[in-house]
Amino acid sequence: MSRRAAVLVARGVFPEVLERLVQHFDVEANADDSVWPAAELSARLLGKAGVFTTGSERIDAELLDAHPQLRAVCNMAVGYNNIDLDACTARGVLVSNTPDVLTETTADFGFALMMAAARRITEGEHFLRAGQWTKWSFDMLAGAEVHGTRLGVLGMGRIGQAIARRGALGFGMPVIYHNRSRLDPAIEQQLGARWVGKAELLREADHLVIVVPYSPQSHHLIGAAELAQMKPGATLTNIARGGVVDDAALAQALRDRRIAAAGLDVFEGEPSVHPDLLTLPNVVLTPHIASASIATRLAMANLAADNLIAALGCGPQAGRPPTALNPQVLAAQP
Repeated sequence: MSRRAAVLVARGVFPEVLERLVQHFDVEANADDSVWPAAELSARLLGKAGVFTTGSERIDAELLDAHPQLRAVCNMAVGYNNIDLDACTARGVLVSNTPDVLTETTADFGFALMMAAARRITEGEHFLRAGQWTKWSFDMLAGAEVHGTRLGVLGMGRIGQAIARRGALGFGMPVIYHNRSRLDPAIEQQLGARWVGKAELLREADHLVIVVPYSPQSHHLIGAAELAQMKPGATLTNIARGGVVDDAALAQALRDRRIAAAGLDVFEGEPSVHPDLLTLPNVVLTPHIASASIATRLAMANLAADNLIAALGCGPQAGRPPTALNPQVLAAQP
């Protein structure tokens, strides 16, 4: 009997998903769900052929060079900016992510976050809990309209398109979008969406939702100059990745009321949050939970497990991980 491969599950995960992995591998699991520092992660990767990661674990060239036996890095997330994909590919390490399964749940949350910012829902709750609601007044916590206003989407992938559908079909919102490449005209027509340049998107959107992947090219894609181009009554919602928006510049724009409000689920350097954002009433803050329904998180975990099982040559999809980011490395693996 051949020796079973060893794998590391770097964060806490559903017991049923761990049980699936145990059927194929010798599994070391993170029972405490600790966020391991780099040195501890490296120590625990000794002898491991694969690792089940989340956004918390940095997989870079230095770590890979210390573990030449590593063959698969399977991320329980759509984004993979925690992983140096080029370094993995150069060393023959398979990388996968978990797209599709979280699209609708994330879009639901993004739209809810945008509405909460526009209609001042968090601000209203704080106002009520503090005992400040003593009478009705005509302008008490009056926010921005959503229905029929112009929705701007920056990044028109799966989630961006799902956001656009909600706005166009559910709220009668004209949709404009900016993307590196235009959608097929048939999809644009289905979504009621019109491609515009980035400057026009910023200038014309009443509600801007950001859904671009993070990369060095998208770092601070929205900064002080871009915020200055937006309408004073506009809202900004970021469900993409921390670092796409310059949080310090956004805090200043919110404080100066250069834009009306923001909804943020992601932050630079998270779980740390820029302290200026914490002091502002006109921003809704959530702790990176856009995909956090039980059904969706379970689907993400199972897809990451599917990828790990297949990448290491087990199960019915052996050698064919369903959502590999660099499948070309499989041909070169022994």
